[in-house]
Amino acid sequence: MNRNRKPGEVCGHRQGNQNAVAFPRDRYSFSEPWCGRDDGSAARGPFRGSRHVVSPARSGSLLLIVLVVVAMLTLAAYNFTQTMQTELEATAGYGLEVQAREAADSGVEYVSVILANRVAAAAENLNHNPNVFLGKTVAASPRLGGNARFTIIAPVEQDVRGNAIRYGLADESAKLNLNLLDRLQLDEDQVQAWLMNLPGMTASIADALLDWIDTDDTKRPEGAESDVYEALPQPYKARNGPLESLDELLLIRGVTPALLYGEDANRNGLLDPHEDDADKSPPWDNADGVLNHGWVAYLTAYSREANRRTDGQEKIDVNNGLLTELYDAVEREFNAEAAKFVIAYRMNGPKDQPPADAAEDSDSATQDPTQKNQQEQAAVEDLTSAIVTGVFKQAGTVTRGGIDISTGGQMKVKSLWDLIGSRADVLIDGGRRTLVSPWPAEPSSLPALLPRLMDVLSVSSDEIIEGRINLNQARREILLGVPGMSEKLVNSIVTAQKIDANGQPDPDTIQQHNVTGWLFMEQLVDIWKMRELDPYLTARGDVYHAQVFGFFDVGGPVIRIEAVVDATKVPPRVVFQRDLNDLGRGYTRSQLLPTSR
Repeated sequence: MNRNRKPGEVCGHRQGNQNAVAFPRDRYSFSEPWCGRDDGSAARGPFRGSRHVVSPARSGSLLLIVLVVVAMLTLAAYNFTQTMQTELEATAGYGLEVQAREAADSGVEYVSVILANRVAAAAENLNHNPNVFLGKTVAASPRLGGNARFTIIAPVEQDVRGNAIRYGLADESAKLNLNLLDRLQLDEDQVQAWLMNLPGMTASIADALLDWIDTDDTKRPEGAESDVYEALPQPYKARNGPLESLDELLLIRGVTPALLYGEDANRNGLLDPHEDDADKSPPWDNADGVLNHGWVAYLTAYSREANRRTDGQEKIDVNNGLLTELYDAVEREFNAEAAKFVIAYRMNGPKDQPPADAAEDSDSATQDPTQKNQQEQAAVEDLTSAIVTGVFKQAGTVTRGGIDISTGGQMKVKSLWDLIGSRADVLIDGGRRTLVSPWPAEPSSLPALLPRLMDVLSVSSDEIIEGRINLNQARREILLGVPGMSEKLVNSIVTAQKIDANGQPDPDTIQQHNVTGWLFMEQLVDIWKMRELDPYLTARGDVYHAQVFGFFDVGGPVIRIEAVVDATKVPPRVVFQRDLNDLGRGYTRSQLLPTSR
């Protein structure tokens, strides 16, 4: 082949065919000569039967493009894998959170079930009972440490240092119910003095608080009504009615979160390091080594008690206006002698009167905390008694146990302690006799006697009793406000609310204090003071506060719920519930778990 062709010359290569087409070299350039088909037939065009050979430069570009595409696909696959892995972990985490929340919700329902099936006060322990409230398994797991559990924790009211916890429920009756202040039938000075026992309370805030919950628009000397709140940038009216929750107190002039919640920022009832370091970290505290729990530890909007027996039956109302019904009911439950005594007391009152010093001590507090309701009830009973007496007089004499009960009952029983250790005169079969109470005021016999007596009898037919204070769990500041309560007696009561070496309530003490009569049985008060105080006191309520934690044995989320359960009716109902997760766990996992599992 001649490699020195001039422009316009053709080149070709003939292999058995003389008609092979030649191409101009300046138009088509090939790295190799063009040849026809091997069968000898000539090609009919410049591309038919031809084979293109790509240049090395163009071949490298395609390889680079392929590598880029492969890299992009690999990166996309990696990103997709990572996204799916993240989604898988998020889904697994969400699933664990749902399980933990369900465990916590199960704990709330567990509380409701326990309260719906309450036993006699002497046989139950809701105050501190790890066997009942610590690390209860909701869902067992074959995976080590994967069991879903719940634990119910409450602070120890007597532990001012904030170092102890208890596994149990907090009785709302241990607090002062702001919604019931008007039913205590106390004067303004007594109510004001009670509120002033709270840490940080001022006369101005106390007046504003009372103005908020009363039903009128009359402003107290240092109070605040709707006109004050309507002048704010975001105006609102005063409630002028019962509180729906304690958080509502923050709407009242002068009430701050620091007053309401104190130094207990995470509301676990413990003095954590950041709550005792002055101004180094929130919350700001005084670093005095004592936990200020805030007003939430002293006040409530929910406390009440069911006025029925442990088995759900109605109690016998000793103030029943129909003495025939009262006599028959007491006789069936106890005996004829007990029935005669109750009737004699109702007709003629007690034979013995309090000594002069006891009467003087009682001058400042002679009202029953439920006296408003009782006065209304007494009016109805008096009317019923008058009607019954008139009917009996027309129909003739009506007797029970030889006692003519036609005249009806003239005396109201304020406390069941009025019937304990007392005497009453009455005519039986025409002769005057002094009947002695079948329930003697002897500390040795009362422990076995009182629980049944308090379970069967009542001074009211109301379904609910409100406003009484649980002296077994009440803090010192609340006890000081109880009418008739001296500071010396309060100190004795707080001391008697025994805690063990671990800072937890003593189980034996809990059992011994199942009725308010332990004040008398432990000789902290005499019979007259017991009768004075009893209308204000209880040994247990029926509305409980609980902090419930849903969690796993090892790792995973911890869900924290606060709930208030009202067991005054069956089935119990949750009247308040909220999530406390934003405040942190509050307790270590070791505190939430049983020591052996």
